Amino acid sequence: MRKSNTDQLHMTGGIPEILYEDNHLIAVNKSNSDLVQQDITGDPALNERLKAYLKEKYNKPGNVYLGVSHRLDRPVSGVVLFARTGKSLSRLNEMFRSGKIGKEYHAIVKNKPPKSSDELIHYLIKNGKQNKSYCHEIEMPGSKEARMKYEIAGRSHNYYLLQIQLYTGRHHQIRAQLAYIGCPVRGDLKYGYDRSNPNGGISLHASKIEFIHPVKGELLTIRANPPANEPLWGKFG
Repeated sequence: MRKSNTDQLHMTGGIPEILYEDNHLIAVNKSNSDLVQQDITGDPALNERLKAYLKEKYNKPGNVYLGVSHRLDRPVSGVVLFARTGKSLSRLNEMFRSGKIGKEYHAIVKNKPPKSSDELIHYLIKNGKQNKSYCHEIEMPGSKEARMKYEIAGRSHNYYLLQIQLYTGRHHQIRAQLAYIGCPVRGDLKYGYDRSNPNGGISLHASKIEFIHPVKGELLTIRANPPANEPLWGKFG
């Protein structure tokens, strides 16, 4: 018997929580094991699983269109936004490029940052072979400006919770910039944290995006709760 798209979704881990859906956009709460778009690992990608979900839900013949407007690193959780039409995708791409989409993250770190709040401006150089970015204080050949603002939003017995406003979208930007100031994200071995998290992810979560809907023209705020399988997120006062 031929398996349905729903059966195939269950076989590949299903789909994450749907945060928003209309004829133009769909946003989900990505887990820190999901791959947004297929890479060299060949693991099932979130965009393909969502295509199967949309095809099944709306009984669509043929191929389903789904555009990837932005990505989160695989070990990062939180809001991921997809476009359901080419027009939406082109408009979202321009909005991300021009900084018209507000992006908020939360991160758990062990070390207290140098200041309770600060705007960080660095110049990042990506090393493709290492799949890692390096921070510099001054502009360097091949570097790109990286800007973000953090503030301490809470603390537990052993950790600090940082709320982050991301102004640019560079490769591994938050991970690299926090590591540079001595605050690597919990579980992020690549950027200097001393041990991995039990779930294999890192404690960095895309908690909110806010923008003007590319077709409807309305302000849209999409929030995502942190992973339920990581109780540490609820320990901050």
